[in-house]
Amino acid sequence: MICRRRGPLQGAFEVPGDKSVSHRALLFSALATSPSKVRGLLAAEDVGATRRAVEALGAVVRDEGAFVVVEPPERLSEPQDVVDCGNSGTSLRLLCGVLAAVPGLSVLTGDASLRRRPVRRVLDPLRRMGAVLHARDGDRLPPVVVRGAPLRGTRHVLEVASAQVKSALLLAGLFADGPTTVEEPHLSRDHTERMLRGMGVSLAVDGLAVTVTPGRPRGGTVEVPGDISSAAFLLCAAAALPGSRVTARNVGLNPSRTGLLDVLQAMGARVRIEPRADEGEPRGDVTVEAAPLSGTVIEGALVPRLIDELPVVMVMATQARGRTVIRDARELRVKESDRLASMGEALAAAGAKVELFEDGCAIDGPTPLGPVAVRTRLDHRVAMSMAVAQLFADGGEVHLDDVACVATSFPSFFDVLDRLCGGGR
Repeated sequence: MICRRRGPLQGAFEVPGDKSVSHRALLFSALATSPSKVRGLLAAEDVGATRRAVEALGAVVRDEGAFVVVEPPERLSEPQDVVDCGNSGTSLRLLCGVLAAVPGLSVLTGDASLRRRPVRRVLDPLRRMGAVLHARDGDRLPPVVVRGAPLRGTRHVLEVASAQVKSALLLAGLFADGPTTVEEPHLSRDHTERMLRGMGVSLAVDGLAVTVTPGRPRGGTVEVPGDISSAAFLLCAAAALPGSRVTARNVGLNPSRTGLLDVLQAMGARVRIEPRADEGEPRGDVTVEAAPLSGTVIEGALVPRLIDELPVVMVMATQARGRTVIRDARELRVKESDRLASMGEALAAAGAKVELFEDGCAIDGPTPLGPVAVRTRLDHRVAMSMAVAQLFADGGEVHLDDVACVATSFPSFFDVLDRLCGGGR
């Protein structure tokens, strides 16, 4: 795609359902004792991989109007074929926890990008519970082979906060012989804890430690809010582009996911949050209006609360006065691409002043950006972030070599961006 849009951005928009919540809604419903109805499920490729996976394990999934209905099997069954997780690391890692207790042999694989993403951080703690798992390249990379086995309740202390690892261990804990505890150094997104508790699972939170007692969830109705990680691209663009004002409708406001809003406010953007009453995941409307931005420091406990938004935060930082520093974000190295390297390379080629560290970067601004050809490396967040970067190129073009990857999370992104820009590409 050749991007040649001009701002400012004006208007209200909605984003597809939250990807993290959608994965969990399908998977947990497949584990339940009775059917579930899911409203707002993200209709995108990553979540489609989880849908096909639970169907392979014996669940029946069907569309009924505004809902997706999941009918769980009496017990999960050994899949008859290799389970293809596509580009979805969430699908693969959470399924490792579930399949660890399913009798029989299961094989999890994915596309070329997913097969380069490390899995040892999930495999090692699952093995301490008695799970039998193997992966290629010295147990480092997918495909993953899982042979179901009896599991022991175990206490895990994670070195790095990771919602995917935590969730895989808690899911395995549902089938263990006693309580399973996962303790993190910082709070990662807590969608798993909220949803399991809402589905009747006995779960206790003590500071940064979560303990789950074995048992199956019960079915019910699950509401999926809009994905704040998807809204982030448009909110960050509006914050930095003079004359812009946009409102994201009905987005998730889970405190473990709203680090972006804290950063926007710290950098000087005008942010208004209007919460809506909701018994499950918090949600509401978020309005962002452009203002002169200043650099900030993003590190520590803040990082897990906006890890997926950091690529577009890097773009926004090029337009802020002073230095923006991101540390403690080593997790970006093992996403769909090495996002620090991918974004650093693309922004530097566009004229930004970027210094990369092993666990983050420093960006000095404000810096006008210029035309650039971008290798998206099959990474949806790199593609969308650099489409936003083009708005600061004063009419210059940004060439994205592959934008099909955007369908993994936000299929309508370019249409929404066009509308907010008044229709111009």
